[in-house]
Amino acid sequence: MAVNAAGPRLEDQWRDILSVHARTMCEIDRVLHPHGLGASDFEVLDVLASEAPEEGDQCRVQNLAGRVHLSQSALSRLIGRLAKDGLVERSVCMEDRRGVWVALTRKGRDLHAEVLPLQREVLARTLA
Repeated sequence: MAVNAAGPRLEDQWRDILSVHARTMCEIDRVLHPHGLGASDFEVLDVLASEAPEEGDQCRVQNLAGRVHLSQSALSRLIGRLAKDGLVERSVCMEDRRGVWVALTRKGRDLHAEVLPLQREVLARTLA
């Protein structure tokens, strides 16, 4: 099997991307841990805040799955933890009983607003 000249360069770029991602996620986890959140928890809150910006707005769980890059089962467990902590509310979609809606609670919106600057500062520092 022949390897073209661009191969190693692409592999190095890929490894660099993975390295930046891992460092960024670890740093986000570190700064959010005192607030009871991890990077994936924050991503769900952040997507909900942008997809459902008004209090009472909802988002389908299947729409979240593509945005937060978690498997359906991992996302379901994460949403279950967030619901247990009072940060989100789940409800069944009346039109499609298989669908589940999720919405930020007031507590979830307040926590998101509190930690948003911390996450954005990590992004600015690690991705600059």
